[in-house]
Amino acid sequence: MGTGHAHVLYRESASPVHRLAPEVKITAMVLFTVIVVATPRTAYWAFGGYALLVAAVAALARVGPGWLLSRALIELPFVLFAFALPFLGTGERVEVAGLSLSVDGLHGAWNILAKGTLGVLASLLLAATTTTRDLIVGLDRLRCPQILTQIATFMLRYLDVLVGEARRMRVARVSRGDDPRFLWQLRGFAAGVGALFLRAFERGERVYLAMVSRGYTGRMPAVWQGTGAATAGQWAAAATVPLVAATIAAVAVALT
Repeated sequence: MGTGHAHVLYRESASPVHRLAPEVKITAMVLFTVIVVATPRTAYWAFGGYALLVAAVAALARVGPGWLLSRALIELPFVLFAFALPFLGTGERVEVAGLSLSVDGLHGAWNILAKGTLGVLASLLLAATTTTRDLIVGLDRLRCPQILTQIATFMLRYLDVLVGEARRMRVARVSRGDDPRFLWQLRGFAAGVGALFLRAFERGERVYLAMVSRGYTGRMPAVWQGTGAATAGQWAAAATVPLVAATIAAVAVALT
C-alpha cells in the first residue's frame, strides 16, 4: 500500500488531529454524526453548538473554512431537495415573504440541511486528516469485517494501475482515429471497457495466486498494520468531541 497513499481530500500536516490514531478519529466521527442525527430538529441552538465543535476541530487540524465549504458542495442535490420541501409539504402553512410555506416542510428542510451539512463536514475533516491506508488500518483495528477491508485494500492498491491502463487504451484508440465524443463510436468505447474488465480480472487472479503461493491466508500480516495503535490518551482526546456533543444533545432533549 505504500507509506502514505493519500487521496485527493487528504491535506498533509503535522497537526494534533493528524497525529491521532485512525481508529479513534473514525469512532469519534461516527459517534458525533449519530448524536447530531438524534438531536431534536427544533433544538436550533444545539446545531450551533455542533457547528462550533466542527470549527474548533478544523482549526486544530489546520483545515481552512474555504476548503471545507468548497468540498461540502457535494451535498448540493440534498440542499436543493430541502429547499423544495416547504413548497411541497402538507399540513399547517405560514406566509413568508408572500409565499405560502408548509410548517412541517420548513422543519424538514432545516432538519436535512443542518444534520446533513454537519455530517458532511465531519466526514471531510476525517478524510482531510487521515490517509487512505490509515483509514483501512483503522477499520481493521475496529474489527470491521475482513472481507470489506480486504476488498478496499486491493481496490485502492490497484486503482491507479487500472486508471493508467484505461488512459493508455484511450490514447491507443485516439491514435487510430477514434473520437469518443461522437455517439457512433460508443461501440468501440464499450469494447474497450470490456477489454479493461478482462485485463483487470486476469491481473487480479495472477496477484491472488502469487499471494497464496507466498503464504496469504485471507488476512494481511500484522506488520502491514504498522505501529501506532491508539493509546489511552488518544482515546480520551478523541472522546472530547462526542462527549461534548452528547452533553449538548442531552440538554436539547431535556428542554424540548
